[in-house]
Amino acid sequence: MSDWIDIKKCGLKIDPPSLVLIYYDRKTKKQRRRTMPLRNFTKMSYVDRFAADLRSCPRNSKYVKNLPQAQLLRMLTIIKDRLKGMSLEASLARNLEMDNIDPEQDLNKVDEETLKRKKLQMDNEFEKNRKKPGDPDFQYDVEVDFDTGGVETSGWDSEGTDPEF
Repeated sequence: MSDWIDIKKCGLKIDPPSLVLIYYDRKTKKQRRRTMPLRNFTKMSYVDRFAADLRSCPRNSKYVKNLPQAQLLRMLTIIKDRLKGMSLEASLARNLEMDNIDPEQDLNKVDEETLKRKKLQMDNEFEKNRKKPGDPDFQYDVEVDFDTGGVETSGWDSEGTDPEF
């Protein structure tokens, strides 16, 4: 259904909240522009739910489903930040921080929106590095011996009886 659309550029409008897509229509062989107003999008909206609703909307789904999920979430977050009164530069910096993966960061202490964005980034990175059957450097059964010289032992993982409570 949407095989005839190639998205070239994607942008947003703050007032009123809208997504702007510039795409190439292969049927008519013309470049077109589509502005999709984000009705009922407020500063209290859940970005991931709104993105899912936008992808399932019959009117816009053929355009939005070709847009990467991370990009759609990023743009909806920018609109939400702007509606809250945040400057564009601060919103862009916040989005950049949400998209960076820091192995030392405790993801148990972040809000739900940030956690979903980080998980999406980790999934994308995993798929990019994944070796599948048919890849030139794919090996079926890889065995690796890891150095266990610095392993600490503790009392709770030793073989013994559990104390009765």
